[in-house]
Amino acid sequence: MIKEPLVQYSNVQLNRDENIILKDINLTVNRGDFLYIIGKVGSGKSTLLKSMYVEIPIDSGDARVFEYQLYKIKRKFIPYLRRKIGIVFQDFQLLMDRTVEKNLEFVLRATGWKDKTVVKDRINEVLVQVGMQHKTYKMPHELSGGEQQRIVIARALLNSPPLILADEPTGNLDPETGSQIVTLLHTISQKGTAVVMSTHNMSIVQTFHGRIMKCENSKLINLYEDTSLEQQIKVENVSSPLIYV
Repeated sequence: MIKEPLVQYSNVQLNRDENIILKDINLTVNRGDFLYIIGKVGSGKSTLLKSMYVEIPIDSGDARVFEYQLYKIKRKFIPYLRRKIGIVFQDFQLLMDRTVEKNLEFVLRATGWKDKTVVKDRINEVLVQVGMQHKTYKMPHELSGGEQQRIVIARALLNSPPLILADEPTGNLDPETGSQIVTLLHTISQKGTAVVMSTHNMSIVQTFHGRIMKCENSKLINLYEDTSLEQQIKVENVSSPLIYV
């Protein structure tokens, strides 16, 4: 099968407040990939993900996401780039003053959807996909943390993005609910959407297969191409220095 690269970073450097966060980043994400980004708090995981949707600028190097060159990308192109990326936040970032349906409708309206019937149908489709079709009229505060995260994933799926960026999506969830969320993300990946997930939870990394890259000492290090069953022993053997709190 021919691999379709969605993200290509070559010798990229990311700075914040004139401090180098990550340097010499070389990274390729293909359609359908599931990639874990691990590392300690403050090691650059979130900065890397934010750079992919131009929340953090590229300081130097060649960085491409889809057909967009991110180094000095023109402001007018950023909204079009972001429409092709679904983002899953640790703290949900739902609009607390409106229902699940209205949260999702807000995103579709903001990205150019106008036909009421088409909007309603698309909302139902993504809610079915995440198993939340019966929660349409609930307010966010009426949902559990796991249910809110499912709604966040539904929101990320609205525009059928080729790429989902999940920044510590299980960080505020109990282990069982966190596993359910990662299972859902893997199901989405198996259907052809690339998922890049930052985490410090090595039990999840050991349970659900995927490539692993680690942010450490301002570098992005390739650890394993896959953590399927034949790789789990290798991961377990180095698990001690990889477990973060």
